[in-house]
Amino acid sequence: MKITLSTIKADVGSIGGHTQPTEKMLQAARERIAQACQKGLLLDGMVTHTGDDIALIMSHTHGDNNKDVHLFAWDTFVYATKFAQEAGCYAAGQDLLVDAPSSNVRGAGPGVAEITFEHAGKDPRRAEAFMVVAADKCGPGAFNLPFFLAFADPMYCAGLMLPGLIKGFTFEIIDMSTHDHADHVIMLHAPEDYYKIAMLLRDNERFGIKAIYSRAYNEQAYSASTDRLHNIAGKYTGKDDPIALIRTQGIFPAPEELISPLVKAHFVGGDARGSHVMPIMPVAINTPVTGPYCVPIISSLVFSLSAEGKFSDQYVDVFGQKVWDWVRLHAQQKAIEMRSQGWSGAAMLPYGELEYSGYRQTLESLLQEFKVVQR
Repeated sequence: MKITLSTIKADVGSIGGHTQPTEKMLQAARERIAQACQKGLLLDGMVTHTGDDIALIMSHTHGDNNKDVHLFAWDTFVYATKFAQEAGCYAAGQDLLVDAPSSNVRGAGPGVAEITFEHAGKDPRRAEAFMVVAADKCGPGAFNLPFFLAFADPMYCAGLMLPGLIKGFTFEIIDMSTHDHADHVIMLHAPEDYYKIAMLLRDNERFGIKAIYSRAYNEQAYSASTDRLHNIAGKYTGKDDPIALIRTQGIFPAPEELISPLVKAHFVGGDARGSHVMPIMPVAINTPVTGPYCVPIISSLVFSLSAEGKFSDQYVDVFGQKVWDWVRLHAQQKAIEMRSQGWSGAAMLPYGELEYSGYRQTLESLLQEFKVVQR
């Protein structure tokens, strides 16, 4: 049976600033998901939030970029926006950047990650397990470092030395700086292209991992949203806040291998007004943004999937355990050190990447006041 996993995420309003959506907004989305399951559009679905972003996690049989599924998600976000407006929430409908998408929501504002696969129930995938990873207050390149390491470096994923994984993985990398209506991508292979991949992924603001495939079995393991919202809207509307789907175990890295690089609490672009550099902090699902200066956050859930496309009765909240408390403290310590540098140098994104248009306007007005003085 071919099953598609789709997770679509958007910020359509939050309480008192960029913190979290209201319970009425979340309940409205849950009701819509339940109705879609009853009508047969979806096999299963659930609603979560990471910071101020609502995520719809869905299974169905309609394939990637399906118009009905995507328009359902869009209409769900529009519906939730009404409750945000009623409550006077900040930035109601922020990520809905067009009047209505014509077919799918890619390029319309919401972040999308999708994988379609055959749920065979036999080798090489006797059981199907997957992970959803969502981030807030950061750009789409925030996933570059941890998931490159998880799929390409045996220091983090010892499973790469096993027969099912030792041929490595193919990385589909997208140039996120383009403004046309086409994806500019390159396919590179680990381990032999390791240095080339690193050369691209070092620039989190321009290049991102769009998908990852098993070279041994030609199975997709990873899908992530890679839209730059300012490229769509032509101005700053909020950070891009990526979401990813990752199939786990067996011929793919295990959950513990996938999350190991996140103990670094690595620095990413984002944070307050989308224009700073701060560490990303792993948090429990449904956590509001309340950290110092909007420290970027990342959450993750792990599911099993039945042959009928139903989610397991329970999920595991990966970062909701006390074992991650030290990493959270580590991230906050790094954040305090970086913020002590204020506006200077590496503490803020370079001029070309400042996403809050007001900063650019201020600088451009000052540049007009410069005078040329001959030496």
